[in-house]
Amino acid sequence: MDSYTLPYTFSQRAQQLTSSTIREILKVTERPEIISFAGGLPAPKGFPIDVMQAAFNRVLETKGETALQYGPTEGYAPLRAWVAEDLKRVGADVSPDEVLIVSGSQQALDMLGKLFIDPGSKVLVEAPSYLGALQSFSLFEPEYVAVPTDDGGLVPEGLTDERTAGARFIYVLPNFQNPTGLTLDLARRKALVERCAAAQVPIVEDDPYGDLRYAGEALPGLLGLGRAAGATVIRLGTFSKVLAPGLRLGYIVAPKPIIAKLVQIKQATDLHTASLTQMAVYETVKDGFLTTHMPMVRDLYKEQCGYMLEAMDEHFPTTVSWTRPEGGMFIWVTLPEHIDGSKLLARAIEQNVAFVPGAPFFAGSHPQTNTMRLSFVTVSEARIREGIAILGKLIKES
Repeated sequence: MDSYTLPYTFSQRAQQLTSSTIREILKVTERPEIISFAGGLPAPKGFPIDVMQAAFNRVLETKGETALQYGPTEGYAPLRAWVAEDLKRVGADVSPDEVLIVSGSQQALDMLGKLFIDPGSKVLVEAPSYLGALQSFSLFEPEYVAVPTDDGGLVPEGLTDERTAGARFIYVLPNFQNPTGLTLDLARRKALVERCAAAQVPIVEDDPYGDLRYAGEALPGLLGLGRAAGATVIRLGTFSKVLAPGLRLGYIVAPKPIIAKLVQIKQATDLHTASLTQMAVYETVKDGFLTTHMPMVRDLYKEQCGYMLEAMDEHFPTTVSWTRPEGGMFIWVTLPEHIDGSKLLARAIEQNVAFVPGAPFFAGSHPQTNTMRLSFVTVSEARIREGIAILGKLIKES
């Protein structure tokens, strides 16, 4: 820090803020020579640029005055109705009044933190869990309680009376979890919602990757299962992975009393999500565009994932294990216990390869340091194979 006296005082909350590990690593990956497996970025090849450009043009030509004006906090009514109808695909019957449009699902996480967390509030999370959620919730000073996971993801039996007592909510990613790529099977989903219903613990179901399944069978979401079991489920969704993250458009689905309070929080945050973006996205998706667009995106991700898994099978030693996702963007690697992922990253960057060490994905004081997350969707086949070969060599040397 500069030596001069600061003429202002930050809040205690602001003083506790730290930069995202991933964002710091991405600064390094801006160098063109770096082979980056770090960022959880969708593949630009999947962005429907022409379709989106046409949609924005149509909205401005036909509804320009409305699109450029302030809008309702709840969101653009036709888009809310489309989301409600679309959720029938994952077994959920909801009304548009239970849908709130937000400026990306990261805003949804921030709003849920404001809604539920007081300093010291118990929040249940998977171990490991999405780093962006941990970073967002941490602003409100919760007490994180990690729920055990294994090769099948979250273990519902870990939701003991001691863990669930007084918990404000549990945060889970049931499909192709970030960072592990794991998916909860149907039996675990049912057990999860039943235990949370009995313990009266709301479930925050974050599902940004559910539409990116390229193997196996689709499973019902926690929202529909939870309503059948009497559990409170708050579902987060996003258009970032199915259209483009630059749109910054997501949604929250929840019971009406929760939506009503979230509307008040959003009014104090940004009034409403951009009207023009909402209307252009609705114009894009309203006639079934995603049913033809998403198979192309899934095929692309499946191919990229296959390249990485083949390279890992070839170059990684047998002392290393990793997940084999059926969808999404990530592979989770467990190294021998004596290898620290952060130290391996420092050596990898010297060889122009980057990834995300696993430790920051763990809430609490006992992270698994012998882990790392690899993302495969934005890297060419040749660079995937080259980068994995380098990592395999460094692991063997360790």
